[in-house]
Amino acid sequence: MKINNCPSCLKPGHKTFCIPCRNKLFGGKNVNPVLLFSKPVYEQIVLEQGGKISISGVQPKHSVRLNGSTLELTEKGGEYIIKPQPKAIVNFAEQVPPNEHLTMQIASQIFKLNAAYNAVVFFGDTFEPCYLTKRFDKNSDGIKYQMEDFTQIAGKTEENEGVEYKYNLSYEEIAGILKEICSAYPVEVEKLFRIIIFNYLVNNGDAHAKNFSMISNTSFKDYLLSPFYDLLNTRIHYPKDAELALNLFKNAYETESYKINAHFLYEDFYQFGLKIGMRKNRVEKFLSDIISEYNEIENLTNNSFLSSDTKKLYLEYIRLNINKLTPR
Repeated sequence: MKINNCPSCLKPGHKTFCIPCRNKLFGGKNVNPVLLFSKPVYEQIVLEQGGKISISGVQPKHSVRLNGSTLELTEKGGEYIIKPQPKAIVNFAEQVPPNEHLTMQIASQIFKLNAAYNAVVFFGDTFEPCYLTKRFDKNSDGIKYQMEDFTQIAGKTEENEGVEYKYNLSYEEIAGILKEICSAYPVEVEKLFRIIIFNYLVNNGDAHAKNFSMISNTSFKDYLLSPFYDLLNTRIHYPKDAELALNLFKNAYETESYKINAHFLYEDFYQFGLKIGMRKNRVEKFLSDIISEYNEIENLTNNSFLSSDTKKLYLEYIRLNINKLTPR
């Protein structure tokens, strides 16, 4: 694989990070996207240091920091998180890192969602892609902001609710919690609405309650939604994934549209937006915006590090969901 596009924003004509992405990710340092350590070295260090896992519990991840202009693995003081392809048997496992990278870039570039800064980097021995994301839970002095995901806020744990605890909230309930604890609710609920629709558009079946968080805002002495993270098209890897990770409405409520069609359409998200307190014109605007950007999505997908076959599949799923989100 050759690098012909910026490994972060995917702008063509770059064999390394473009200057704006270098500034955002690395404070202007000229960092090589090809890692100096090999995959076996990575796996050994993760094993020794007890690395964490994600994407349904099968993707190892580990902390990375900058030493000068070189990315290196670290147990403490990590500024970034690196995630290679998962070890579990899933469809297109090697495509998980570029999938997450592309989805995060679509979120931030096209839909202007507040997504964590991210990139693709490559093992030095195999040139296998890894997903790299910059941590947003620390300030420039390394002091952590207070941050809790919605399972923590709701008091849900594996001990008190079982292994499926992170799926035991609905999106309407998450909005209700947000309303209770956030004085900027009218602004933040629109962000929540947009990310839920986005996750539906891109087939992110992993958007459970642990993947939504609140973070302290020192400027306004309030808690706001954190930058979004762990966004990817899970249906590529799990073709039978649900349309949404959580129930849209609380108390098992279903719209008349859902009762008839057995899948989510424009009408479901329209009613959802009204139920969580948004103005009608704002709901309509966001639903209109989400289906109007296919050409931009296609261009960014074609510039991504996905394989040709996976690009086609990614866009096919997007087209299907644009059709579902188009008002009848």
